[in-house]
Amino acid sequence: GYIKYVWFEECDEFESYDKITNINQSLLRGGPEYCVFYSFNPPESQRNWCNKQVLIKRPDTLVSHTTYLQAPKEWLGEQFLIEAEHMKKVNPEKYKHDYLGEVTGTGGEVFTNLSIREITSEEIQTFDKLKNGLDFGYAGDPLAYLKMHYDKTRRRLFIFGEVYGTRLSNAKAVKKIKRLNPLNKLVTCDSAEPRTINEFKLLGLKVTGAKKGPDSVENGIKWLQDLEQIIIDPIRCPNASREFNDYEIEKDKEGNLKGEFPDKNNHTIDAARYGCEQDIIQSKGRAGKNRARYEN
Repeated sequence: GYIKYVWFEECDEFESYDKITNINQSLLRGGPEYCVFYSFNPPESQRNWCNKQVLIKRPDTLVSHTTYLQAPKEWLGEQFLIEAEHMKKVNPEKYKHDYLGEVTGTGGEVFTNLSIREITSEEIQTFDKLKNGLDFGYAGDPLAYLKMHYDKTRRRLFIFGEVYGTRLSNAKAVKKIKRLNPLNKLVTCDSAEPRTINEFKLLGLKVTGAKKGPDSVENGIKWLQDLEQIIIDPIRCPNASREFNDYEIEKDKEGNLKGEFPDKNNHTIDAARYGCEQDIIQSKGRAGKNRARYEN
């Protein structure tokens, strides 16, 4: 015999997906088919492993989202419904999370304009405003390259290609980037490593260092925040999807949000800033002109 049915109730109480897989590796053995159920109330933060796992598409997985509104009223009782309606009036955001199971966030999410979805080949064929950004890896940090399209009219950024990894030699990194950038379009990269930039040039990649300047990190992130949408393909760009989705302002000991953007787990975000640098600079210039006109 074998165990066919496995049910992880309140599975968000497990500290990570690794704990789940360890159990499954022991249970799912020896049989021709299995049914594994994972049930939970979605945590507030999109960074929670359960919420991230739901976004991963698998052909053998069905995701079902249900709320109290789909249950017969007699199952719930009058008082439950009264409490739900009261919460809906006095605290709509908490109502959305507690009663509708929505991932409302902790308030520290940097990018609330994300759309994590498949970008079709038909869409990609229409992309004509390509952007290429590269953040070099340092020691244990990964190298991150992004291939993007910026729809200036609708203010939408599509991220549909990535190279991401640690311990990549320069030659191997260039080879991988060239596969995604066969026409060798200009790649804007971190200017802090002129020697590495030169090595990439010698290997045949057309690269240039980002101009950066004062407050370039903050200006770049705010520009990304202000876009109508940042669309990321989670299959083609799993690391960009993860980093943009997980990027949150940290809290201090009292639980208050800090003022600065965190400088960690942001390699693809840096690559996006570099790749879109010219648009960021132009946008800042227009804002300055508008401000000057207003003051005059």
